[in-house]
Amino acid sequence: MRKVLQMKNPSFNPKLPKMIGITFISIIVLLWTANDLGISIGAFIEGIPSLLHLLGNMLPPDVSMLTGLFRPMIVTLEVALWGTLISVFFSTLLAMGAAKNLFGSNPIVYYVCRLILNTLRSIPDLIWALIFVAAVGLGSFPGVLALAVYSCGELGKLYAEAIENIDAGPREAIESTGVKLLTVLRWSIIPQILPETITYTLYRLESNVRHATVLGLVGAGGLGFELNTAMRLFRYNEAFMIILVIILMVTVTDFISGKLRQKII
Repeated sequence: MRKVLQMKNPSFNPKLPKMIGITFISIIVLLWTANDLGISIGAFIEGIPSLLHLLGNMLPPDVSMLTGLFRPMIVTLEVALWGTLISVFFSTLLAMGAAKNLFGSNPIVYYVCRLILNTLRSIPDLIWALIFVAAVGLGSFPGVLALAVYSCGELGKLYAEAIENIDAGPREAIESTGVKLLTVLRWSIIPQILPETITYTLYRLESNVRHATVLGLVGAGGLGFELNTAMRLFRYNEAFMIILVIILMVTVTDFISGKLRQKII
């Protein structure tokens, strides 16, 4: 059939029926999933008056509580910082085992480290926070643990890939002198991966500042906890002020992190 159509029309694309079929099936799947999720433009339009009413109740922001937000903001930054620092330590150890050109040359070490990293990364930090809140109670500590565990999975994978992508030449040259492994790490591997790992770490810290705010919604302290409290008590003016502080904090963090990454790269 395709050959007949192509003979009658030389410009006929033989892949066209397949592309039309894939497009048709994709549209059917998208429509079915949209209907399954209850996605409706009409419902959104009907909800606009309620949204505007909520936004109207948020204005103006309650500036009087600004000084009281300083401490929660510091707590949020502390949670992000410690979560990142702890994850850097453990992810470095796991990355060395998950890199095939280092300790990962042993299949058992490689697959165990990869399995641990995949497991840590598979569970979102919000769920880790719920687990640690149940384990150690409310407060900032479960937030630190949640960010540390999740970030460990993320950073470990990136660190391992950075190690596997190094140039083998300098390492082989140093190893040929018969020096110990620590010397090889110090002079051939670390110098090659350092800029990349610092960049990944700064990006993770930047992300953790945002995630630390979300974790506060489940009792992990900081600005997220204050926002959750304000919304529950219908103090929308206070909630809007907290949102503005969060936006400012994240923007400043992104700016500083971006500048640092530019200097390193």
